[in-house]
Amino acid sequence: KLMGLHAVFNVVKTTPEYIFIKDIGHKTGRSVTNDAEWVVGEIARAYGANGRRIFYEDSLGDIDELLHAGTRFTGFSFGHDGIAL
Repeated sequence: KLMGLHAVFNVVKTTPEYIFIKDIGHKTGRSVTNDAEWVVGEIARAYGANGRRIFYEDSLGDIDELLHAGTRFTGFSFGHDGIAL
């Protein structure tokens, strides 16, 4: 995989309700925010995101939600109600 093609992130926590990731590649490539479509697809394929919320910590330390319908990214929800870190 070439550096910078896609966002790089760590999966911090998985529960039956949500998956929490942290953006770690924003300095060398695309951020999770700017590569949300790909990130949602990868998480959904790897972790079975159907029915699970996907939260992420961005490069500024803010925690937001990636909205999705299965493997398809549908938007952002700012804030993190529903996640217990």
